[in-house]
Amino acid sequence: MDLVLDLLNSRPLVNGEERDALGDPADGRRWARAHGGDGSLAELTLLREARDVLRDVVRGDSSPTALSPLLEGVRQTPEVTSDGLEWTVETPPHARLAVETVLAWAATEQHMPGRLRPCANDACQLFLLDRSRANRARWCSMAACGNRAKARRHYERTR
Repeated sequence: MDLVLDLLNSRPLVNGEERDALGDPADGRRWARAHGGDGSLAELTLLREARDVLRDVVRGDSSPTALSPLLEGVRQTPEVTSDGLEWTVETPPHARLAVETVLAWAATEQHMPGRLRPCANDACQLFLLDRSRANRARWCSMAACGNRAKARRHYERTR
């Protein structure tokens, strides 16, 4: 689940300027390696594509079927171990991290439907995973986006 959120939030706005953690090859390599990837250019290209498609799917701008090309040729093989059933993902090495991200998104949607969503602040490009009991979280960060929105509403009411 954290992998999905990390990938979706790898292109934040900082002081109104977009920063892409996967845009620069050196930064992208560091990001991919920190998440278990190899940082190859092919991997970074696929991660950027996966991020863009996932962003559109989570926002509701695209259907989940848009993720299908990212899963072409991928197989999951079951293995029974002493700990139970484990699944092994078979995919080309450069596609493994993107595929794992899509599978993590699918697991999130299955186990926590509707809890992965964009921040309610229109000036923010980040996403959040609502783990609250009431499922009413709206902002990626209460300290940043939530506080700004509440302060803006208060200012408008008292004007």
